[in-house]
Amino acid sequence: MAGKISIREAKLCIKFHEELLEELERASQVVEQYRAAIKDATNDLINSEVDKIMTSIPVDDLNKTKGGFRIKTLKDNGVNTFADIAKMTPYDLFQINGISPEAAESMTAIVDSVRAEAKKNVSIRISPDNSTDEMTKLCNLVAGYIGSVDICEEGAKLLAGYRENIIQNINTLRPAASFFKRIFMSREKMASAVRAYEYLNVKITDDYIENTKKVIRKIEDLKINQDGWEFFNNNNVKFFNAVEDVNPGFFSHSDGVYGLPEEAAKEISNVRINKEGLKCELRNYQEWGVKYILYNRMVLLGDEMGLGKTVQAIAAMVSLRNDGARRFLVVCPASVLTNWCREITKMSDLDVIRIHGNDRLDAIRKWMDEGGVGLTTYETTGYFDIIDDTVIDMLVVDEAHYIKNTSAKRSQNTRSLCEKAESIVLMTGTPLENSIDEMVSLIEILNPSIAGKLSKDIMFIDAPKFREKIISVYYRRKREDVLRELPELIEEEDWCTMTPQEIEAYRNAISEGNHSSVRRLSWNVEDLKYSSKANRLLDIVEEAKEEERKVIVFSFFLDTLKRVSELFAGECLTAVTGALSPEERQSVIDEFEKAPAGSVLPLQINAGGTGLNIQSASVVVICEPQFKPSIENQAISRAYRMGQTRNVIVHRLLCEDTIDEPLMKRLALKQRTFDEYADRSEAAETTAELDAKSFDLIINSEKDRLGLITRK
Repeated sequence: MAGKISIREAKLCIKFHEELLEELERASQVVEQYRAAIKDATNDLINSEVDKIMTSIPVDDLNKTKGGFRIKTLKDNGVNTFADIAKMTPYDLFQINGISPEAAESMTAIVDSVRAEAKKNVSIRISPDNSTDEMTKLCNLVAGYIGSVDICEEGAKLLAGYRENIIQNINTLRPAASFFKRIFMSREKMASAVRAYEYLNVKITDDYIENTKKVIRKIEDLKINQDGWEFFNNNNVKFFNAVEDVNPGFFSHSDGVYGLPEEAAKEISNVRINKEGLKCELRNYQEWGVKYILYNRMVLLGDEMGLGKTVQAIAAMVSLRNDGARRFLVVCPASVLTNWCREITKMSDLDVIRIHGNDRLDAIRKWMDEGGVGLTTYETTGYFDIIDDTVIDMLVVDEAHYIKNTSAKRSQNTRSLCEKAESIVLMTGTPLENSIDEMVSLIEILNPSIAGKLSKDIMFIDAPKFREKIISVYYRRKREDVLRELPELIEEEDWCTMTPQEIEAYRNAISEGNHSSVRRLSWNVEDLKYSSKANRLLDIVEEAKEEERKVIVFSFFLDTLKRVSELFAGECLTAVTGALSPEERQSVIDEFEKAPAGSVLPLQINAGGTGLNIQSASVVVICEPQFKPSIENQAISRAYRMGQTRNVIVHRLLCEDTIDEPLMKRLALKQRTFDEYADRSEAAETTAELDAKSFDLIINSEKDRLGLITRK
């Protein structure tokens, strides 16, 4: 018979394909194995932290319940902490002479209750700075898990395409691999076995065997080459989302639906976000925020600073765009116009049109014709009367507390735009500044019916009822409610758009080549109402006050600190400068410790950057880029240090199209150089400094760019 096969050939073929199929099935299940391992690792981390807490509680605390327990008897028998009792059963305790069965049961119940509460509230902060073996293990597992998802999907597709056919052909070939079964095979069955052998040995070689080996190889390489901490540092959001997906609640204090009622949460959970064109990863709570926006359409998003209100609004616009929407409009203070432009471009593929300045009318017409995201300021809203019946698919109003005063022109203009919007997102971390009426005035824009009922019942409604009534329009999450692991340090670059007055002052300073005047850009205008950095600082301090935070403002220049002091006359402490003695400095710091939220402490960065501990502040503002990255780092460390209980938010105030841009690029390069050599050379500190000569080169480049160089 043509194509006859030997018993040995049949056996080898069957063994090869069974083993390959087995390996592929194992490889395809790696994701689930990683998930199980991550669940165990996270539980181990929690238990480890809980054990530390229990070890820190002395057994004496049992009698805080006035149970009259025999503490000395316990200590004499080596039971010194709650952790010791947690390891024992009531029977074990009863074996101690002098401990009754009732006392043993009561003590166990008390300790179990304390442990359960500790487990519920324990915070796990993953950081390479305080890494443990357990953390490293978890980082490696998460990196492997995320890296294996696509590989396992590839393996699953191979299995789906070939497994059934392979098994069927193996079963057809199997009788030909047995001497006794082969004797009784008919010619037809032998022919079928030969065809099965040819299929397994020839036909699927290229498109199955090679691809299967690749999948297996990739899985093995993943296990060998994984660097968990590198993955953590470079893929922070993916890391936390993966852990939260595998072990919900591990990081979050939230109820899993982020404060929404059960019925509303069920509806919102079914909302689909079309993320095509979104260039960033959303945290789980941010996804909920986007779904909330898409579901309710008219919303006031009041998340605390640092939780990403901007990215949630951008993601909502992306999803709407993907579903056919065309025109979006963002209204914001002029000081953050540039920042919005950068964030939209960085986080999405949405087209951006800046509607500001002398060409604002042309820009409005372009936006009407082409669509995209129109970015404009409160001052420019008055020019939008030309859009007639144009529909705004989504209107985003940043720092929406700017329009709480209904008699103000900017409020009236913005509210007119709201009437043309299909969806509205009012964004502010300070919706309630002075009275509930202010918040109601914002809700009135979104839902007049709800606002009317609130206004009518305002004298009789308590806070829980108030929140219940506005749940369909107002959504706010606080950091401590949403996250346990939020990085302790949040750094933001606040790019400000300069006013004409600032531009004139800046050009003059560049023309003169005056170093200090150039670096004091925005702070050197005659009237601070024309300073974009000062206006941004006002917003930062206002939000900090609402969130019960205090603010440190750093600058190299005494004149800038003086102007900051004038800006916050009633809430500002004495500026800490090099002129103060150490005793005077500490006296100011002590006063700041006792000061109320919203207080501002100006510090000269080279004087306040070292030797001071200011844990009572959790917002740090740096007024201008420094020549030395280490000076900024030391300044930030005044607040970001041991003993700090709140996340520290750092704002760097910068102006677009100015010396700030090349300075930041140079300093980033210097910082990388410093980071590469700092552990190997005492001279590394010097390599990280930008000297006067380098600054002269930057100024000359600016002169050239601005056309201020007279050419012969």
